[in-house]
Amino acid sequence: MCTTNPVIVVHGGCGRYPEGRKEACLLEVKKAAVHGYRRFHHGGSALDVVEEASVMLENCPLFNAGCGSMLNECGEVEVDAIIMDGKSLDAGAVAAVRNIANPTKLARLVMEQTSHVMLSDRGASRFAKTVGFPEVPMESLITERSRKRWQQNLQAASSPVDSQIDHGTIGAVALDCFGNVACATSTGGLTNTLIGRIGDTPCIGSGSYADNLSGAVSATGKGEAIMKITLARLIVFYLEQG
Repeated sequence: MCTTNPVIVVHGGCGRYPEGRKEACLLEVKKAAVHGYRRFHHGGSALDVVEEASVMLENCPLFNAGCGSMLNECGEVEVDAIIMDGKSLDAGAVAAVRNIANPTKLARLVMEQTSHVMLSDRGASRFAKTVGFPEVPMESLITERSRKRWQQNLQAASSPVDSQIDHGTIGAVALDCFGNVACATSTGGLTNTLIGRIGDTPCIGSGSYADNLSGAVSATGKGEAIMKITLARLIVFYLEQG
């Protein structure tokens, strides 16, 4: 029996949004929120809703996730994602995975079809093949914008990763009519990082956390700073304190 009005909140990442792209990005975030909310009307749970909203932004090249991801030091895409169910505290995550357009969907399969929380790199790719999850050519995940940013940073004399953040991680949190919360977060990482760099996004309690007793969080920002204080869990702790 429904006891509350459903809610969804979607974000497209922190950072500087150039005027020419700001309105377009905001429109896509709104579309993802509306699309996710409609899922409620078809019996979708909070978990279903955050997954669908995140996938929509992963499929939009305007954002640093999925097909709009930043490139690492070698000009390659490595993506991270997490999804968490506040009802059971179950979570699934993938880290530094390649050739995957929708890592949020793969993260949910990790949660539901394995006894683990996170799979990374080759292990995540092997799991994807095992469950028949589609891989895509890496080129299909690289935009001209991310390639240009990568090339500019290669030529920069100072620390380019810190000084030229364009925008970051996408994500969503939701509350369904049964009082269940969920969160999902997905990212293409920071530009020009070392191969294998993993930020806060797939780390439970840092990039995301959900608990029916208190609330749900999806973080965006520089992962190295967020992980130091396990930001998502810290926020939920403060919610618990009122």
